[in-house]
Amino acid sequence: MRDEYDFSKGKRGAVLPRSGKSRITIMIDDDVLEAFKARAAGEGCGYQTLINTTLRQSIDQPREKPLTVATLRKVLREELKSS
Repeated sequence: MRDEYDFSKGKRGAVLPRSGKSRITIMIDDDVLEAFKARAAGEGCGYQTLINTTLRQSIDQPREKPLTVATLRKVLREELKSS
C-alpha cells in the first residue's frame, strides 16, 4: 500500500453508470411485501423484479372506464328490456 494517493483527477459521484433504473425508498404494507417475496421465491426470481414487472403490467394495460351508477343503470335497463 502506498503512503499517499493522488486524487487530483478524481470525480465525485456514482462509481457505476446508471442502467435505466433509479434507487428509491417506498413504504409497502408488510403483508404485500411478504406476498411478493413468497411469490418470487416460487417463481425463482427476486421480489423487486416481480414488483417492477407487476407495476409495468399495470402501466401497459389500457385503462378501463370506472363503473358509474349511470352506466350500471343503463346496463340494467337494457338487460331488463331484453328478458
